[in-house]
Amino acid sequence: MKAFEKNIRKVEPYVPGEQPQQKVIKLNTNENPYPPAPGVSKALQSMDTDRLRLYPDPTAGVLVKELADFYHVNPDQVFVGVGSDDVLSMCFLTFFNSEKPILFPDITYSFYKVWADLYRIPYECQKLDENFRLVKEDYYKENGGVIFPNPNAPTALYEELDVVEDIIAHNRDVIVIVDEAYVDFAGRSAMELVDRYDNLIVVQTFSKARSMAGMRIGYAISNPALIRYLNDAKYSFNSYTMNQTSLVCGTEAVRDKEYFEECIRKIIHTREWAKEELRKLGFEFPDSRTNFIFATHPDYDAKELFEALKAEGIYVRYWGSERIEQYLRITIGTEEEMKTMFVFLKDYMRK
Repeated sequence: MKAFEKNIRKVEPYVPGEQPQQKVIKLNTNENPYPPAPGVSKALQSMDTDRLRLYPDPTAGVLVKELADFYHVNPDQVFVGVGSDDVLSMCFLTFFNSEKPILFPDITYSFYKVWADLYRIPYECQKLDENFRLVKEDYYKENGGVIFPNPNAPTALYEELDVVEDIIAHNRDVIVIVDEAYVDFAGRSAMELVDRYDNLIVVQTFSKARSMAGMRIGYAISNPALIRYLNDAKYSFNSYTMNQTSLVCGTEAVRDKEYFEECIRKIIHTREWAKEELRKLGFEFPDSRTNFIFATHPDYDAKELFEALKAEGIYVRYWGSERIEQYLRITIGTEEEMKTMFVFLKDYMRK
């Protein structure tokens, strides 16, 4: 080892789902199968490109105001960033500075461990129960902060708001982050609790329900004090995180509520139909409240199924990790894409 290598920060990075460049049926990264709201295309076509020579508004004011209006909160309760990953990373950096370990589930979004290692934050993983549910009592102990997704990924399970509130209520002396990337497909949001608990931060994204994963927009809703701390950290890290194009397109996406709700309805409809088709084929899975299904089959090896699907140009997600080595995560695509997958699976299982 060279002398300077001793001072290099080394972490095991997050590994995202494959992004194949050829045309495939892509059901591996939980993207929305439908295009963004029509207003986004119009905004891009009419955008004054001369604005690109100027720095964007560091406060992201136009997008912050639109989100505040949409969720009926004040602008000083909204923080935006480059995807919810950027927002969550900034939350880790800003709020998890105790010597006590932060708590999150053992089966969850694997980026949590990466950020904890990157920022030298101690952590403890709390085991989900045998049905992949949160055990709320495991979060009653002393800690340096709590974070969990709701619905959880990759399990797809949604915890009702009373469970979420119970965890927040038992952790009033630390920050609790509820990561709601998939909540639009599920149920009530913890945003209802923001005015009641001054230690709560709710994080959401444009990548799933709003069809804008490629634009990288995420946001947090909390009380003004915590949002101010986040902005102080952001301005010390990179003042211009949101580019001009993202601000314009993101604002248009929020304005079209009708299109947003229609896309959600279509995905939920396809999801419920896909559950029935998977059951007919003998698959088992937790009851998904997301835009994906976390499925296993008692008679087929998950890795072999993954490879067979991939060879056919159908990409799903496989981890092979402890406790979930026999599960595949299948994003809900269009009905046509899902039908193509089921035709292949039926043929594969007849052999």
